[in-house]
Amino acid sequence: MMLDKIINQEKWQVRVAAMIIFILGFAAGALALNAYRTWRGNGVPPGSQDRFEQLVRELQLTDAQQTQVKQIFSDTREQLQTLRKESEPRVKEIRSQADERMQKILTAGQWQKFQQLMNERDNRRRARDSRNDNPPPGEQK
Repeated sequence: MMLDKIINQEKWQVRVAAMIIFILGFAAGALALNAYRTWRGNGVPPGSQDRFEQLVRELQLTDAQQTQVKQIFSDTREQLQTLRKESEPRVKEIRSQADERMQKILTAGQWQKFQQLMNERDNRRRARDSRNDNPPPGEQK
């Protein structure tokens, strides 16, 4: 009888602990999403204003130079985006060929792990690229 009471109490504690963990995870996710939306909302990656201001200070750029530098950065970004789009099909083809070759030499477990690692890398790249699609402060897209 006493053992049943102890077991029931432990089950209750485990359930409460699981609920607390779930609530904390939900809260952390909500906070992270809110921070992300706030950052994406203004279209300026964190710290880019500071970096641009540091560049202005260290190079002692005049107002006219600042405008020209912003235009150069904008033009360069657009050219690089165009180049990426133009070369994307060929890049995908080369990666596909490499994947085929890798799959032939890796075990099933290694191949699965390799795909997971590549997906994580691609997700990081996409996140970085989406941040870079936003113009630096004071620059029009």
